[in-house]
Amino acid sequence: MAKRAPSGTPALVALAAAGVEHTAHPYEHDPSSTLGYGLEAAHALGVEPERVFKTLMAVVDGELTVAIVPVTCTLDLKALAAACGKKKAAMAEVAVAERATGYVAGGISPLGQRNPHPTVIDESAELFETVLVSGGRRGLDVELAPADLVRLTSATVADIARD
Repeated sequence: MAKRAPSGTPALVALAAAGVEHTAHPYEHDPSSTLGYGLEAAHALGVEPERVFKTLMAVVDGELTVAIVPVTCTLDLKALAAACGKKKAAMAEVAVAERATGYVAGGISPLGQRNPHPTVIDESAELFETVLVSGGRRGLDVELAPADLVRLTSATVADIARD
């Protein structure tokens, strides 16, 4: 993986500014795909879907929170709330997530968001040498070490994904 010049999306700029090794993986996004953004990315890039993680926004006891889970799984809202030491979680409205992050749905990256939010990454990320997350737009994923993702997002690692 090579360092990238600080250009492109805020996610790529944040990675370059932090000096984190990463690889940008652009692909042709198909708006007619029924796979969902994450599975579409895995298929287009020829990557095991378990290594591709989606960025979801939830409201946990009134606080906007980032949840990062494999595209092959769903987010367990109760587990997310527990990982945050809170009682209740619900998915954030798309418009709220877009405004808070500065990204469009399907391209929300956990990196380079407009404002930092509490972040929880599913523990399965630690099973891989590298994982892929959105690079900040539809049709762009970025590959990096899970430890770097945790560090850059100040994330908690917990079991928050369900098959």
